[in-house]
Amino acid sequence: METILIIVFIVGYLAITMEHNLKIDKLIPALAMMALLWAIIALTHMDVFEVNTALKELEPTHIDEILLHHLGKTAEILVFLLGAMTIVEIIDYFDGFATIKGYIRTKSKRKLLWLFAILAFILSAIIDNLTATIVLVTILQKVIKERDARLWFTGLVIIAANAGGAWSPIGDVTTTMLWIGNKVTAPLLVEHVLIPSIVCMVVPVFLASRFKAFSGEIVTDVEAEEEPKSKYGSTMLYLGLGAIVFVPFFKTITHLPPYVGMMLSLAVVATFAEIYSNSKFSLSTVDGEGHDTQGHHSPVHASLSKIEMPSILFFLGILMAVAALESLGMLFHFAESLEANLPMMGTESKGELVSDLVVLILGIGSAVIDNVPLVAASMGMFSVPVDDPVWHFIAYSAGTGGSMLIIGSAAGVVAMGMEKIDFFWYLKKIAWLAFVGFISGAIVFVLIRNFVLHA
Repeated sequence: METILIIVFIVGYLAITMEHNLKIDKLIPALAMMALLWAIIALTHMDVFEVNTALKELEPTHIDEILLHHLGKTAEILVFLLGAMTIVEIIDYFDGFATIKGYIRTKSKRKLLWLFAILAFILSAIIDNLTATIVLVTILQKVIKERDARLWFTGLVIIAANAGGAWSPIGDVTTTMLWIGNKVTAPLLVEHVLIPSIVCMVVPVFLASRFKAFSGEIVTDVEAEEEPKSKYGSTMLYLGLGAIVFVPFFKTITHLPPYVGMMLSLAVVATFAEIYSNSKFSLSTVDGEGHDTQGHHSPVHASLSKIEMPSILFFLGILMAVAALESLGMLFHFAESLEANLPMMGTESKGELVSDLVVLILGIGSAVIDNVPLVAASMGMFSVPVDDPVWHFIAYSAGTGGSMLIIGSAAGVVAMGMEKIDFFWYLKKIAWLAFVGFISGAIVFVLIRNFVLHA
């Protein structure tokens, strides 16, 4: 029966990775795979287990209990993401991201490259790499009129955004999963991964800055400055970014799950959004009665209507599908076999050897396969303590490895859609830069772990 479960998972996984060929949204196979896996477990009365990380063993449990346990852990991630997405959409409602365009004063392509790379690195750590890419590609389209030059900039923005998301607990879905799953804490994640992530961004940008594509100045059209859509744009930008950054501090102080802090931040941002909004909000006019045609479209309602629910449902499906395999003990036993048979290239960490090779393969694999299920699987495989360097290395590898292919990360996929970037163009021009950055950062991570933090 376990063979059937593995076949269902592999078929579902292939359907997810081939969504562009099949022209079927990846949320459909993810949800179907999740439902089928749990249905087979229930109908065949298979034994389910909970991993005791303290004793590093499996403990028998009931399917209702383990299903509720995994649903609760998944819901924590989804509610957190919903809050963050809503805050970002509220900022966009007030055209807050237009404020960033005002900081761009230079016409030098080389200086612009560094400026956009640094912006991508910082922004992705706060509003996640996907949103940062959307914001910066939109600005690039207004600043750089030459499409060929813009493609080069976009490629480097993808690398910088993924690198920036890797060191922040709110910068990438995978790091958020590790943080909420109590595998890492925010201070030590930053301490271990920030410098490798900087190297991962700086090395490709430095190499690319020597290319002919980034020599000279950009060609600009003589256009009048665009009037800001809202006078509260910059205020909402700083308020929204500050509210998101506040969440890790809230967790550290209260020891409550991160989604609680995110809901508080959303409430604060939404309050100011309602105050600043010119439209009146009245629940009695949801059908557009009278003259209040915008009554049901307050900033909060408008922002919630733009949330990417397909992404949320995809995460629900894939995380619960991986949880089904974890509940059967498959991932636990697979990890044991890996540690027994693969050459251990890591260092001893709290009495247990962990292979750097496995983590590097995970990073490279995330360029081909979605990094969310890979990290979800690794969370069920490794039974090392919280803040073990393994989790920090996984955060780095899964976050930055996806840059090697344009379809390997959410940032790459959205940029591909916005700029119609050819897969093979990216593979030829940008992939090797991403690989060099990935390996450089990995080497720096290992050196810091072995000779600095353990000194």
